[in-house]
Amino acid sequence: MDEPRWLTEPEMRAWRTLVTTTTGVLAALDGELQAEHGLTLGDYEVLAVLSEEPGELMRMSDLAAKLHLSPSGMTRRIDGLVRAGLVERHQCPTDRRGSNAVLTAAGRKRLEDAAPTHVRGVREYFVDQLSARQLANIASALGALEVDAKTGATSVCDEA
Repeated sequence: MDEPRWLTEPEMRAWRTLVTTTTGVLAALDGELQAEHGLTLGDYEVLAVLSEEPGELMRMSDLAAKLHLSPSGMTRRIDGLVRAGLVERHQCPTDRRGSNAVLTAAGRKRLEDAAPTHVRGVREYFVDQLSARQLANIASALGALEVDAKTGATSVCDEA
């Protein structure tokens, strides 16, 4: 086994800053969504992703990949949203083994109510703290990272 390439001081500083800042911003956004709308940031992300899909539905396995969740983690998250009436689970008519997560009218309303809080937080904790150039540099640098699954491709079962 090869000896690890230990991080240099600047590499360690960059890594720790990324982790600390990201977890702090995400925790602040999560706290606001929970306090004001009874939604976790994870639940909000599911509703937002579904709202952007044609028919406001997505195959569960594709949704899990897009949100970087395990299949069991996705199932637990969807189960909670189903109990809250924000999402429904429909069997995929073209593949009986699969199912779609479908945004309900109540889910769309909850998302619309929570979106201003989320956007306000993203601006306050991230966007407004940086110049346009810094934002472009962050987007470019982080966009160069390829981690695990490519989340661009989705497959939706037909709602026949």
